[in-house]
Parts: sequence; structure tokens; C-alpha cells
Amino acid sequence: MRMPCGEADRLDLFPVARKRIFLGHAGVTALPARSAEAMKNYIDSGSVDQQEFDGVLKEVSLARRDAAALIGADAGEIALLGPTSLGISLFANGIQWNKGDEVVVYADDYPANVYPWLNLQDRGVVIKWLKTEVLGKITLEDVESALTPSTRLVALASCHFQTGWRIDITSIGNLLQSRGILFSLDAIQTLGAFPTPVEHVDFLSADAHKWLLGPLAAGIVFVARSRFEECRPTLLGSWNIKSPDFLAQTVIQFEEGGRRYEPGVLNVAGIYGMRASINLLAEQGIENISTLILARRDLLESGLEQLGFEFLSPRNHEPMRSGILTARHPACDPAMLYAELQRNSVSASYRRTRDHGFWLRFSPHFYNTEEEIDCVLNVLSEAVKSFI
Repeated sequence: MRMPCGEADRLDLFPVARKRIFLGHAGVTALPARSAEAMKNYIDSGSVDQQEFDGVLKEVSLARRDAAALIGADAGEIALLGPTSLGISLFANGIQWNKGDEVVVYADDYPANVYPWLNLQDRGVVIKWLKTEVLGKITLEDVESALTPSTRLVALASCHFQTGWRIDITSIGNLLQSRGILFSLDAIQTLGAFPTPVEHVDFLSADAHKWLLGPLAAGIVFVARSRFEECRPTLLGSWNIKSPDFLAQTVIQFEEGGRRYEPGVLNVAGIYGMRASINLLAEQGIENISTLILARRDLLESGLEQLGFEFLSPRNHEPMRSGILTARHPACDPAMLYAELQRNSVSASYRRTRDHGFWLRFSPHFYNTEEEIDCVLNVLSEAVKSFI
């Protein structure tokens, strides 16, 4: 069923919309009914029979296939692991580093994409902090200026979690690939909302609980097949090492494909829910979803501008904007406006930056409506009037 659809259908697909206007997809999403039902059905089955019934392995296999299709990868390059930091830690810890290797990191990225790399300093790795002129706006030129002959890997997010600037994955990936430099991508803020291709990416990690509309701690980890030997699995168990008849062997031989990064039992309930969400998004088409997200975001920006708000996010003429719109009113306490939104059943986020103070962060998805955006603007309009 493609959106937009009738209001009754929309509310059936997204029950959260019956109770609130949910504009918090850059945080933790509310689950679509289809995803919650898929998880519930699995859990119910596991309560009357064993949890690992015959259909589980087939569902896991289909989830790999569907996740791979979402990013243009091969199913054999996918591990079904969350959260995002787990995948990034697997990349950071699995590479055999040489003393003096440099890793380019953005200090104002989400901590999950900073700490795993920062921890490598104990192994002689040099952290090269990426410099930008605008918070979260990472350009090809910024990346190129950070590279040296010692650069081994560049770790970036596909979209900045505070400001909503997206990066040009293909151009940056092409540059790094041409210089033999590894490219690791934290894709949680674009996966499910914007095309996130991995043709020129070596490693990708993204949990399902944001734009992918999936559950917590289920995710997609991608390792390019050409990097399997370079990124050795560091979590070891009976699932990713060949153990015929569950008997430990004296030699470690990893299983084929992305399964080599999965040490033991998976978050099966989460995988059921994540696959249902992936299929829901696939039915809409990512390009269509992107268009709808930007339309809702731009409508909100236009209304906030008329109310006198200032913006930390890129404006609506910027092609690399995302669904994240971060704003505040110069005459109003953001915490008070956030509380007013909560009182009126509007879900947004309250965020602080390192240098720019506190802000409201809105992140609408494709199923949000123009009427919902108008309602949010009315709430904020009345709140601004009462505070100034």
C-alpha cells in the first residue's frame, strides 16, 4: 500500500498517529503496526513452542536479502546485528592496525561513531580530527584536506544527527577508493529515509530504530566481501565459526558471508520486526519517501521561519538537507517550547550542541501529513505568543 493513502489506512499502518503527532524519527521511532505484529506473532509462537522453530532460519535469510537490497549490497555481505555501535566496534577492532595509521573522525559526530575509533589510540593509531566550517556540514573538500599518506580509514556518518546535513556518499567514497583508503559509514540517520548506496563503502552499520521504522537493537551491518580478510571477526562463538554437530574444533574457520560477524543467537524478534519495516518502506520506494520527508520538513521550516525561529539545519534550498530540522526561537526557552509540545502530544527532541546551546529537533517521516505540520505550527505559534 503506497502513501499517501486514506486517513483510516494511515492510522491503521501507524497507530501512533492516533494519539500524537510523531516528529521524532531521528531519535527512537514508534513502530508501524505491521512491524509490531510481526514481532508479536513470533513471540506468541515462541510461547507455545520452541523459539527457534522451522521458519526462523528462513526469515533470517530473507531479512539478509531485503536488507542487502535496501543498500545495493549482496546478501552475503550482511550481518544482522544492532545497535549501530556494535557494528562500528567490529570494524574498529577487527582491522589489523599498524602503528602510525591515521583514522579521520569527526569530533562532533554522534558518540557511537567516535569512541570506537578513539579507543584505537592504545594500539598506536593516530586520530585525525576532521575540520568543518559549519557544524555537521562535511564536504568532499573537507575530507580531502584531512587525508595524508598515513590515512588508513575515514569514519563518517551519512547524516549529522544534530543539524541534518547529509554527506555525498558516492563522491567521498570514490575519492577514498581511488586512494586505497577504507570508508566506514554510520548510516542510521539516512537508512530508510534516503538512498544510502554502498558501492564505494567498505563498512556500514545502522540500527533499525530511527528512519528504518524498526525495533531497538536490530540492525544492518555491511562488510564488503573484498574486506572480509582485512576485518577479522572479533566476537567469536558457535554461530560464526564452523562447529559441526556443535563440536568445537581446534582450528578457527569462519562461516561464509556476513554471518562470520554474528557470534551467536540473533535478536530474532527484532529481525522479524525490522524485516516488516524494510518491506513497508520498499513498497513506498525510497525516492518517494525522500520526497515526502523533505516536503514535510520544508513546510515546517517555512512555518517556523514566519514565527521568527532560527535554524541550525540547512535551509530548504540546500540539496544535502535531510529530514532533520533543528530550530529555536530567540525569545523563548527551548525547554519551555519542548514541554508545550509534549503537553499537546507532539513528539520532537530536545538537544544540546557543543557550542550553540539547546535546540528543538524535528524529524518527520513520509507518513506525517500536512495537517499534522499545521497543527504543530499552531501549537508553537500560541506558545511563542504566551512566552514573549
